[in-house]
Amino acid sequence: MIRPDLSLPIPETITSAHFIGIGGSGMSGLAKMFLDAGIRVSGSDRADSDNLRALAAAGATVHVGHDAAHLGDADTVVHTGAIWPENPEFVTAKARGLHVIHRSQALHWLIGSRRLVSVAGAHGKTTSTGMIVTALRELGADPHFVNGGVIEQLGTSSGTGTGDLFVVEADESDGTFLLYDTAVALITNVDPDHLDHYGSDEAFHDAFVRFADAATEAVVISSDDAGALRVGAGLSHPNVITFGQAEGADLRVTDIVTTGPVAATLTHGGEQVRMQLAVPGVHNAINAAGAVAVLRALGYPLVDAVRGVEGFAGTVRRLEQHGIARGVTVYDDYSHHPTEVRAALEAMRSIAGTGRVIAIQQPHTYSRTQHMYQEFADVLEEFADHTVMLDVYGAREDPVPGVTGELVSGAFRDPSHVHYVPDWQQAADYTAEVARDGDFVVTLGCGNVYQIIPQVLESLRRTDGA
Repeated sequence: MIRPDLSLPIPETITSAHFIGIGGSGMSGLAKMFLDAGIRVSGSDRADSDNLRALAAAGATVHVGHDAAHLGDADTVVHTGAIWPENPEFVTAKARGLHVIHRSQALHWLIGSRRLVSVAGAHGKTTSTGMIVTALRELGADPHFVNGGVIEQLGTSSGTGTGDLFVVEADESDGTFLLYDTAVALITNVDPDHLDHYGSDEAFHDAFVRFADAATEAVVISSDDAGALRVGAGLSHPNVITFGQAEGADLRVTDIVTTGPVAATLTHGGEQVRMQLAVPGVHNAINAAGAVAVLRALGYPLVDAVRGVEGFAGTVRRLEQHGIARGVTVYDDYSHHPTEVRAALEAMRSIAGTGRVIAIQQPHTYSRTQHMYQEFADVLEEFADHTVMLDVYGAREDPVPGVTGELVSGAFRDPSHVHYVPDWQQAADYTAEVARDGDFVVTLGCGNVYQIIPQVLESLRRTDGA
C-alpha cells in the first residue's frame, strides 16, 4: 500500500496520463473523464474486465498486467493507494521524473474552479452521491460527477457535464478528502474506520471537522449519528444544516414506512413533503434526506428536491438483485462495516417479508476484521437467519496470523447460526443446501464476493433444497 503524498505538486497541464489500476470503479471513471477532456489515456490492471474493454472502446490504451513499458509517452502517472511500492510502472515513473500523483490529485485537477459538492462519511456516501447527481439531472442541471459506484439508471460511475457544478464522493479513508476546495460538504455519518491510516478515533473525527469547516458555502451533517454529532460540536462553520430523525434536525425525517421501497415525510423550514423512494431501507430514507438538504443548500425548493431524489434507482452493488433459482432470490451488497451490514440486512428484511435472509459474508481487510470481528458477529447473528462465512479479502494488506473468517464465525453466541466455509464452491453448495423456496441470499463485502453469485445460482439449480 502507498500512502498518498498530497504535498507533491499537481501539474498545471496534462497531455498524456497513465493510470495504474485503471480497471477499478473509481479509476475507470476518472480515466473516462480524462478522455472526455481530450487527454491521451493509457492504463494497466492485473486482470481483464468490462471496465478495461469499455475504456479501450472509448479510445484508451489498456494493458492487462503491469510492466514499465506500458508507460509509453505519458507525462503524468495516476495511482491509488492500493498498489504496492514495488509496482514496476510506479518505480519507473518515479525514476524518470514523471509527475506521479494520487487519484485524488487527478480528480482535483479535473475539478478546477468549479462549484464542488463533496460527499463524505463512513457509510452511505456512494448512494448519497448518486441521489444528488440523479436529482440534479432530473431538475435540469448537468453536473460533472465522480462516484464510487455505478449509478444504476446512468450506467456509469462518472460523467462530464456542461454546468459549473461538480459532485464527488470524497474519500476519507486516507485523508484525501481534505484536498478538495469544497463549496457544499455532506457528511452522512462519522463511524470510526480506517484506523490503520488515522491511528485513533480522535484523529479520524478531527479530519472531518477540518473537511467541514473548509466548505465555503454550507455543511450538511447527520443529526442522528453519534460521530457526526461530535464533529458538529467542533465546527465553527456559519451555515450548518442538520438532517435526520432527531427532533432538532433542520431537515427532519418522520413517518418512515419500510414495506418494500421506503417512504417518509420530510420537513424543512415549516414545509412538509411526502417522499416515496424506489429503493428499500430506513438508511436510504436518511440518505435521501441528506441529499435533499444538499439540494436545498444549492437553492432548490423542497418539493423539487424531493421529486429529484425520488427518481434514484440505486447504485450497482447496493442491494442489487442478481437472479432467482429454485424460488431463492440472490442479492449482492457492498457492505463491509458492521453498521453497513446491519443497514443492508434490515433492508433485506423489508424485501424478504416472511422469507429467511441468508448472508454470505466476506470480511474485508485483516485490520478491520481484527478490530471489529465481534461487532460483525453480533450484527450478522441478530439480523440474518443464517450466515455463510468466507475468508478475509485482504485487498492492500498482508495476511495477519489468526485473522480469518473463522475469527468472525467463532464469535457467534450460537454456532448453529453460522458456517465457516473458506472454499467458494463448497460455500455455494452449502448455501443451496440450507436455502429453501422463498428465502433470500445476500452476499456482503466490498471485495470480490459478488463473483460467487453464479456458483450459488448454479448450485441452487442443481439441488432440491432443504
